[in-house]
Amino acid sequence: MPSPSPIYYANHCPCRLVPPIAVTYRAAASHALTWLRLRGLCCAALAAFPFMAWAEDQDTGPTNAAAAREAPQVVVIGTSPLPGLGLPLNEVPSNVQTGNSEDMQRQQTLDIGDYLNTNFTGVSASESADNPYQMDIYYHGFTASPLLGTPEGLSVYVDGVRVNESFGDTVNWDLIPESAIANVTLMSGSNPVFGLNTLGGALSVQTKSGHENPGTELEGYGGSFGRRAFEGETGGSAGPFDYFFTGNYFDETGWRDESPTRVYQGFGKVGWQNDKTDVDLSYTYADTDLYGDGATPMSMLDYRRASTYTPDITDNHLNFVNLTGTQFLTDQLLFSANAYYRRLVTDAINGNINDSYLEPLTGPAIGCGLPLATRAAIAYCEPGQNATTLTTQRTAGFGAQLTDTQNLFGLKNQAVLGVSYDDSRDVFAQAFQYGRVAPPPTHALLYYDSPLNDETVISLGGSNKIFGLYFTDTLSPTDLLHLTASVRYTSNTETLDGYSIDTDPGDLGMGFDEPSPVTGDHTFSRVNPALGFTLTPTTSLTFYADYNEASRAPTVIELGCANPAAPCGLPNDFASDPDLKQVVARTIEVGARSTPADQRLTWSADVFRTTNSNDIQFIASAVNSGYFDNVGATRRQGFDVAVGGKAGAFHWRAAYSFVDATFQSSFLVNAESNSTADADGNILVTPGDRIPLVPRSTARLVLDYDATESLNLGANIIYVSGSYLHGDENNANQGGGTNGEGEFIQGSGWLSGYTLVNLRGTYHISKHAEIFARIVNVMNENYATGGFLTSNSFNPNGSLRTNPNDWTNENAVSPGAPRAIWAGLRIRF
Repeated sequence: MPSPSPIYYANHCPCRLVPPIAVTYRAAASHALTWLRLRGLCCAALAAFPFMAWAEDQDTGPTNAAAAREAPQVVVIGTSPLPGLGLPLNEVPSNVQTGNSEDMQRQQTLDIGDYLNTNFTGVSASESADNPYQMDIYYHGFTASPLLGTPEGLSVYVDGVRVNESFGDTVNWDLIPESAIANVTLMSGSNPVFGLNTLGGALSVQTKSGHENPGTELEGYGGSFGRRAFEGETGGSAGPFDYFFTGNYFDETGWRDESPTRVYQGFGKVGWQNDKTDVDLSYTYADTDLYGDGATPMSMLDYRRASTYTPDITDNHLNFVNLTGTQFLTDQLLFSANAYYRRLVTDAINGNINDSYLEPLTGPAIGCGLPLATRAAIAYCEPGQNATTLTTQRTAGFGAQLTDTQNLFGLKNQAVLGVSYDDSRDVFAQAFQYGRVAPPPTHALLYYDSPLNDETVISLGGSNKIFGLYFTDTLSPTDLLHLTASVRYTSNTETLDGYSIDTDPGDLGMGFDEPSPVTGDHTFSRVNPALGFTLTPTTSLTFYADYNEASRAPTVIELGCANPAAPCGLPNDFASDPDLKQVVARTIEVGARSTPADQRLTWSADVFRTTNSNDIQFIASAVNSGYFDNVGATRRQGFDVAVGGKAGAFHWRAAYSFVDATFQSSFLVNAESNSTADADGNILVTPGDRIPLVPRSTARLVLDYDATESLNLGANIIYVSGSYLHGDENNANQGGGTNGEGEFIQGSGWLSGYTLVNLRGTYHISKHAEIFARIVNVMNENYATGGFLTSNSFNPNGSLRTNPNDWTNENAVSPGAPRAIWAGLRIRF
């Protein structure tokens, strides 16, 4: 059936979106711009969801214009945090990448972090915690990580709520159920509209609804590493009401010693809609136990690759309620709003080798004869340490947004005005316990039983109030040119109140075991602008350029740990509260893309440069301690190239990204295991030195082939080049040399590159049942994704070297998983 003409839409779209409109917008992209100009409401009905996806023609579509943001097949990009009308892709002046639930299911990825790492251009991953649910995701050299202490440079939104946690701006991928995701969009650059942390990009996730995801589906799979997982979802509608529910259970023993993971996730959404209104209430629940082995010295991994250094355990408990709504006030004016409450409780145990163990003393001598009668003796004589923490983060907030599609001076125009407010309250407590270290494989703490050996070393309460006001406008003087200008004002007020205990026995008689206040009131305000344009000589070809600015305020953890004279224990200890400056990112991007309607050949290319001023880094002062500081400027620059297409039953996509991430200012950092370290253990970082763990080159090849009507086969090939390890920030370490203290340096400070091949397949037994399988690391590549140049207190077989003078300086890396296979069954009703 041929697509209706644009005249049809002009005559049949007074206020409702009828199915043929969505069909034509997908199938006849050549009419898109003409059609958008015919009626503002028709544009609104198609453009209310922030994502882009590709699909074949179908005869069904949303019947509610206000609910069009849930439609999964519209080539429209959301350009603001809340659901709005969005913009056609060819009017968006930035690199945009998208994915949907169907692609995630076909590729059988574990979570959204796994999906981004497998598919998206410019993305790389570091498994610093070495748990499958705790990836550090890098995009253009900027990070979204669940680990405190990592500079967070990406903002992440779920249904309009920014989910960078208030305490450290961290992103917990285990709290976003993949089965609840409808679509995901990654936008490049420092778009100020998306607020704090949007230094290198913004990630927007939209969840499923019953109207768009009807039916019931059950799935179970298992295989390598003792993995077993079950997932179920159901959705539907009755008149104006709809519902969607999903639940996941994941359990595995892990491939390394003592590395189990258990995950419970639940998500539910109920909604009501008519022809102008859409209201949804959702609830997300998560209960996860994540055991991470982390980075392990190479000598131990060479002896036995499953070796554990010291264990780290994270338990997350999330309750997240979100109310969203859209209302057409007129045919050309859409009101969007949300209100939410989010509570996250995190229990963590970080196993460490005690930094103070038998360290040279400048004060009174401490005897280590048993029994250990003082707290100083326990902290000095016991080699093992656990840092146990309890963090409660409660955040409530709301947002409101108006989108107007009225012409301006006779020209097509879309204006968005929004406001947001987030109020967070954090409570943090940490205690230290000391003892011996259990023999391998666990290396767990053997607690020294004493009433002196369980001290709360930090107790902190903090609040964070963030107010934002933003405006963005896209004006189209002609069909060829589209101009976009944006601005956001953000005011961030942070308050700290608590105390910290000096735990260094070397300070005995000079402050050891004495509390110091951790207090402070800080306000950070800034206006960030953006300006860009697109040229669209055809409906499928777009050229664009933009300049934008965004900022990141220091977090509670950074403000509470910013004094070089009082370093903090990783990842959570606090000792002081001096001022830090907020980070400001300035990005220039130029690019082009071709997205023809038939998808036979698509391509995109872009060049970018982002410069951060007053960048904040964690400056290590010892193996397990350090402080946060402004280190001056850093820069990320490079380019992306992607090409793909389809020919019959064969779909393919190839992409390459080059990222040059460097420090642009000089500063000192403690790195005793670096051969260039001076007698005080410091190295000098100079402009041009590469930022650790950011590979310069990444490439991906994604293949998908429908071998028969019943059998689908696919492959993902990932290439990642080498990078420097933390501890080699000056890129000057030489393995085999000696540092300023005369210590031999064994580690190279370099992380080698790698290539991974993953295969997958799905066989459709019937329209209601299918079996699937996935093989990862088919070539059984021996690789690592993150790590440090640091000291090692263990022998290769895992036994403890009881004399710190015998500890070696070497690479400690997070090894990637060996070859694995999982298979399962999926049933639909």
